[in-house]
Amino acid sequence: MPLERIQMIMTDLEKARFNMAEQQIRPWEVFDERVLRVMQEVPRERFVPHDYLELAFADLRIPLGHGETMMEPKVEARMLQALEIRPTDHVLEVGTGSGFVTACLATLGNSVVSYDIHEDFIQSATDKLARQGINNVHLHLGNPLTLENLPKEGFDVVAVTGSMPFYDPALEAVLAPGGRLFQVVGESPVMHAMRVTRRGDEFVQDYLFETDLPPLRHIPEPRHFRF
Repeated sequence: MPLERIQMIMTDLEKARFNMAEQQIRPWEVFDERVLRVMQEVPRERFVPHDYLELAFADLRIPLGHGETMMEPKVEARMLQALEIRPTDHVLEVGTGSGFVTACLATLGNSVVSYDIHEDFIQSATDKLARQGINNVHLHLGNPLTLENLPKEGFDVVAVTGSMPFYDPALEAVLAPGGRLFQVVGESPVMHAMRVTRRGDEFVQDYLFETDLPPLRHIPEPRHFRF
């Protein structure tokens, strides 16, 4: 069916989601159909702050408060694609934020453990996820980079939704064999998104694309650097 015909029979909301996927996300080299589908099916407008509702599907970062933002939809989608999330995967998210990415991770994977340092973000995300019937997420207040009780080799996927000035290998300890870690490293205005894959006892780094994200807060001092 021609694109124009599809758009004619859609509601305005459906059209906005469709255009986000086809005009923003797919041209940014996102071809994974599961990712494209989840970006359309999870109602992004229900996770956006009310004052920014009209910009829910725009190609820009949306302020959340505390100096934090929602990533652009295309960056969220590239992250999800890079993580290659399977239905059996257990996911750790560093930075709950609005809860939208949390919802996408939970839809693609088996379960999600998500941390944020802002209590109001946790409370808001808890309510929004519940309204969507998403019950395979466990939200926690705190910084997993400073916690000692995280399970070792327990996560197939680790998604870090804020940037770090350096690559800190601390989260490698929680990756299961074959696990994938997404992290944005560098300083504004140019940062690099990277995926780290555990292959046996080795951790293979792949640089994916350039971007710019607000930094994670309260990052521990690095013990050593790895580039």
